[in-house]
Amino acid sequence: MGNNRRKKTLHELQITGAGAKGKAIAHLPEGKTVFVSGAVPGDFVRALVYKQKRSYAEAKVVEIITPSEKRITPECAHFEHCGGCKWQHLAYDAQLSFKADEVKQNLSRIGHLKLPTPEPILPSPSAFYYRNKMEYSFSTHRWLTDEEIATGEDISGRNALGFHAPGRWDRVIDIEHCHLQPEPSNAIRNWFRVYAKEHNLSYYHPYDKVGALRSLLIRTASTGEVMTLVQFGPDEHVRPEKVMSDLQAAFPEITTGLYTVNLKGNESLYDQDVITSWGKGYILERMVAYRESDADLNFHIGPKTFYQTNALQAEALYRVAIDFLNPQEHELVYDLYTGVGTIALYLAPLVRKVIGVELVEDSIKNAKENALRNGISNTEFFAGDMRETLNQEFVEQHGNPDTLIVDPPREGMHPSVVQTLLDLKPERWVYISCNSATQARDLALMSDMYEVERFQPVDMFPHTHHVENVALLRKKTKV
Repeated sequence: MGNNRRKKTLHELQITGAGAKGKAIAHLPEGKTVFVSGAVPGDFVRALVYKQKRSYAEAKVVEIITPSEKRITPECAHFEHCGGCKWQHLAYDAQLSFKADEVKQNLSRIGHLKLPTPEPILPSPSAFYYRNKMEYSFSTHRWLTDEEIATGEDISGRNALGFHAPGRWDRVIDIEHCHLQPEPSNAIRNWFRVYAKEHNLSYYHPYDKVGALRSLLIRTASTGEVMTLVQFGPDEHVRPEKVMSDLQAAFPEITTGLYTVNLKGNESLYDQDVITSWGKGYILERMVAYRESDADLNFHIGPKTFYQTNALQAEALYRVAIDFLNPQEHELVYDLYTGVGTIALYLAPLVRKVIGVELVEDSIKNAKENALRNGISNTEFFAGDMRETLNQEFVEQHGNPDTLIVDPPREGMHPSVVQTLLDLKPERWVYISCNSATQARDLALMSDMYEVERFQPVDMFPHTHHVENVALLRKKTKV
């Protein structure tokens, strides 16, 4: 049995659908589902099945025999190896269609929910250069293609500045141009490659854990402000302030330059002391208010701040949520899983009060600062585990909400939180989800009391399989 499962076999397959994590779906002759890398729906391919499980198999395309009408040429030269934009070879309108269908199928098949006609999926205003945050790694261990290895040339000692290869913590793909973040992102990254060579600065060695340059973080904002943060490693020959000074001279458009000296084994920023080389230490992001009569919102984005990476589409997502909710001036609203308070502050001018609850204390600190900064006084924010914080005592102290918005992480809501929402009995509420499968599971637990009145998928991340969904729930009328 084990040997049969490891045996690799070639098959000609008709690709019938889009699957999870950017893979496509086909079926082996005996009917078993196979997830195929490198294919798009409608392709007829020759594929190598390299993994056999009891209920499914995995394969990769060896040859495209007949390409699908939905197949296009990827924009990015790194598409085949990077893995960041797994659907870039699929026409964008087809991506939207498959994402919308995934949401509908999850709600109906997993949740067994009676559904209204869905609102059309909301496409991203930009299919490329939509991200406001990118992180690149410096490494002495560059990812090498099969073609490079086949040349027989000496392949040792090759540096890379880019993204980790899929599934490889110790290999980095050297990126020349990335289509995800607007300039000066590519220019800054490529400048570092040249600068390091000219000044003999070492790249980080993933095994020996030494090297002058470790990582590069670039954040941009719709206001035009740019942040760059460099993580330096243990190397006595590097002078961080000299590097930062030269970076500022090369890119005067960078409004704030930051760095850390990281002696840890990982690159996590959250427990590091960040040094401001120049500028304010943050960038300013602006969100257009829901009503023209209200002031736009300003957010300070620091190096550790969570903020939606597709800012323009996040604004559109929140607008859909508010449209669905139809908030009234007299209402008390709970914003659960509030993060840094973006939805709460966007909603606040429209209602009497918003109560935000979030697990991460730093996010709640940012939410309070954002409220103060924007002159918003009808919000309160609380840090705590939703299962423990959102209890009867909390509701008695702060008031029973007229309505609420929930935006949980990918794993959805804990069953005890679902029960709490049922106990609160709001007439209507909105559930925003980045995982329609767990959203469907949660809504199934509430289906005796609530029905889905409206829902609309929102594409936050073009060329990936990820999709958001906004659902309006309304209490069922008793028969």
